[in-house]
Amino acid sequence: MAIAVSNCYFSVLTSTAKFNSAVSVAQPSLAASLWSSSSCHTLRPVCRSNRASNSRRRASSSEKSLSENEGVAKKLNGDVLSSSGGGGKTRRPQPAAYKPFGTQRKEKKESVADQKQAEVRSLQDADILNAVVKVYCTHTAPDYSLPWQKQRQFTSTGSAFMIGDGKLLTNAHCVEHYTQVKVKRRGDDTKYVAKVLAKGVDCDIALLTVESEEFWKGAEPLHFGSLPHLQEAVTVVGYPLGGDTISVTKGVVSRIEVTSYAHGSSDLLGIQIDAAINPGNSGGPAFNDQGECIGVAFQVYRSEEAENIGYVIPTTVVSHFLNDYERNGKYTGFPCLGVMLQKLENPALRACLKVETIEGVLVRRVEPTCDAHNVLKEGDVIVSFDDVHVGCEGTVPFRSNERIAFRYLISQKFAGDVADLGIIRAGQFMKVKAELNPRVHLVPYHIDGGQPSYLIIAGLVFTPLSEPLIDEECDDSIGLKLLAKARYSLARFKGEQIVILSQVLANEVNIGYEDMSNQQVLKLNGTPIKNIRHLAHLVDSCKHKYLVFEFEDNYITVLEREAALASSTSILKDYGIPAERSSDLLEPYIDSAVDGQADQEDLGDSPVSNLEIGFDGLIWA
Repeated sequence: MAIAVSNCYFSVLTSTAKFNSAVSVAQPSLAASLWSSSSCHTLRPVCRSNRASNSRRRASSSEKSLSENEGVAKKLNGDVLSSSGGGGKTRRPQPAAYKPFGTQRKEKKESVADQKQAEVRSLQDADILNAVVKVYCTHTAPDYSLPWQKQRQFTSTGSAFMIGDGKLLTNAHCVEHYTQVKVKRRGDDTKYVAKVLAKGVDCDIALLTVESEEFWKGAEPLHFGSLPHLQEAVTVVGYPLGGDTISVTKGVVSRIEVTSYAHGSSDLLGIQIDAAINPGNSGGPAFNDQGECIGVAFQVYRSEEAENIGYVIPTTVVSHFLNDYERNGKYTGFPCLGVMLQKLENPALRACLKVETIEGVLVRRVEPTCDAHNVLKEGDVIVSFDDVHVGCEGTVPFRSNERIAFRYLISQKFAGDVADLGIIRAGQFMKVKAELNPRVHLVPYHIDGGQPSYLIIAGLVFTPLSEPLIDEECDDSIGLKLLAKARYSLARFKGEQIVILSQVLANEVNIGYEDMSNQQVLKLNGTPIKNIRHLAHLVDSCKHKYLVFEFEDNYITVLEREAALASSTSILKDYGIPAERSSDLLEPYIDSAVDGQADQEDLGDSPVSNLEIGFDGLIWA
């Protein structure tokens, strides 16, 4: 999907692209800007929304071509997929029946229009369309610059479909930051309240249920089919913009490969089709000619250089999501190996590493928080994964005569599964085992629980750095050094955060510090800060006369402790803030850092994001 600008490197971890919050106007990420500053290519999932035009989110550069209809957006080098449309009495649509090349029989006498109409009727006769419902969602996004409050709410519409057992499937970005979700069946004028059971941000899938028995009367769930082949016909059904009734469009399967998921900031298997996918189609099913659901429509790629490029989440990814939910009672996410790899196409490089065969990939870097850190070393060459040979380009066999990116094998695993790795170390072949778990992000793409943490000390507002916060603030106000850390640094232990001073609420106790903003705080009274919970713990347990904060570039802020604590009440009252800290910081502090790990030197001269090099270059999977 993305045009590669380098083919020297690639890597295997999950999710590195950046996102924009589902409840705000789409915003480009820094990585996307760095990688494609002269390009207008964008890939962002969105729902059709009625958000107020005076959104507080900044609009920047060419990637802002997305309309306000986008309810959820994410930075990448692709474009939007949206969900909307309307339910009600259906007019019989007559979409284009796009036949695979070479399959039309010359002896057919009926017109092309008759063929198209007959195929659509077969879908309607099987009651397949009746299983597709319209989703109405009210979103209320956090305000990351003022973390104690939320932004103005807005509404969006999307699509969903019945899968049996009283459940519905839709896109995660359709219900991002939801406060209320309602669904309406085709041909009905009643909206039913739905409950969100699980959200998979990385795979952009959400599971809903409706408690009302009336909603399910006469309902027939859809049946999942297998992974399609190239040029097979595909029909996309949903409620996109352009009307209120259900919409049916047709096309063919153009490509099947590991694809960047815009909302999920991850790389998973995806199906590229040429059927029209518009804002509002998000969460709607895609069918084959047998009436089987082969996936979920979720995003499109828009560019001046390309057209008719839509993407569908295949049933293999959907099944992984559902199995994960059934096994754990919640969604835990796709795992990662946690290594950055380099291709071994060059014969001299293979000879230097004592690799005699034309296979394998070089381990350049290992994530400190993953289990592979205990068994793999820089300079190792991975030649097999679960006894499947890895090619020198980082690909593995796929189906009969295809190859696919190595990270596809990792995405087939579940969190906690163990992988058998065949490696060559100093010319010696050996086998090692590594447990696979979801990646730990130093700067998260989505905030767990929806509301960011914050701590106010004498008017100094501290909060963890996150991608939504970077999107909401101007790049100039964040600073290049902080942006570089967000792009290049890896978490050294689970729970590590980059804590920043977001702003200073002016008060006589903090005179002289009012202009400080978006600076990383490194230490309090000489103690390195691990995360915002640790900072709150240090403040609460401090017995010194002064609170001495050390920031980047040796900048120091000193507050008298008793005066700082005494000023809290008046500052909160003056600025209308409900509490001096978020509710999660009221819980007892537990040190999550493993001894010794927190003191490692910073790992970081390679970008964490793949966007600056391209998808044939560095890729965390």
